[in-house]
Amino acid sequence: MKQLTQVMPTQATAVTDTRRKVLLLGASGTIGQATARALLRRGHLVVCLVRPRHDDSSSQSAQRMVTRLPGATIRWGDACDVHSLVRDGFAQDQFDAVVSCMASRTGAPQDAWRVDHQAHLDALQVAQSAGVKHFVLLSAICVQKPVLAFQKAKLAFEQALIDSGMTYSIIRPTAFFKSLAGQLERVKRGKPFLIFGNGQLTACKPISDDDLGDFIASCLDQPERHNRILPIGGPGPAITPREQGEHLFKLLGMPARFKSLPVALLDVIILVLHVMGKASKTAAVKAELARIGRYYATESMLVFNTATQQYDAAATPSHGSQTFFDAQAKWVLGEGVPDRGEHKVF
Repeated sequence: MKQLTQVMPTQATAVTDTRRKVLLLGASGTIGQATARALLRRGHLVVCLVRPRHDDSSSQSAQRMVTRLPGATIRWGDACDVHSLVRDGFAQDQFDAVVSCMASRTGAPQDAWRVDHQAHLDALQVAQSAGVKHFVLLSAICVQKPVLAFQKAKLAFEQALIDSGMTYSIIRPTAFFKSLAGQLERVKRGKPFLIFGNGQLTACKPISDDDLGDFIASCLDQPERHNRILPIGGPGPAITPREQGEHLFKLLGMPARFKSLPVALLDVIILVLHVMGKASKTAAVKAELARIGRYYATESMLVFNTATQQYDAAATPSHGSQTFFDAQAKWVLGEGVPDRGEHKVF
């Protein structure tokens, strides 16, 4: 499939004094697309390496990608295949920066080490060989307490990037809006909002795709964000699952109803799947997914203070203008409800 280059939109954009040529990995996801838009607004030249689909809908999928990324150059290839990365992605061009929003789809161990670690190592090595100066990585704030395979894979690449000598910016966002959108239809059908414990075991400062994309793109232009690990959340105070549910019921004009689930239930599920996993790879993967679910049910997505061993909302930086409650209000009206994809696991 040939690369596609589109004409830049005619509306006014904020152009930087130093236009850069950027290779964007992970552009097929919503955060990748938001990052592409933010980079284009800043006047950068954006090349997106996108994996083609090999089915009857591949042409439609390609056209949708073209429509979603106006102004970007789309090249078709597989960032997890180093040969395709060299041939189709870099294609002997000279890039100033690589920005990666690429991540494993489920967090399962094999997928995590293949994508979150090895594919990124390959991209880093090819970028260094090609003379790229800056590598911007979308990571995750949960790597602060790494107990899961995908966290360890991400953290291992973070360290490799830091040790590489290349200028880097490592972004660790808090919860995404789409990760918290899963109970809307359930509540609209009259069912209770599910919480673990009292619904106040965890808190987060959710950030929208557009605000996160803007923050990622800004790392190219702001030297104070170079060679740093950058935790980032959205605007407003940290919110708990109970507060998310209470606000949703208020928007729907319904009395708040919650169903509390014990964390111990997850422990039982994990134990059963772990035992079954000794004889079944499928069960072993499900056990890891259950561990991921337990982690998100019991750990806050905020900066972790190692001195106090506590999560610290005040120390978690904020960026942007879109609050989660604003997004909830739009979803209730049927506007912009996110496709959660693999986030349904969480």
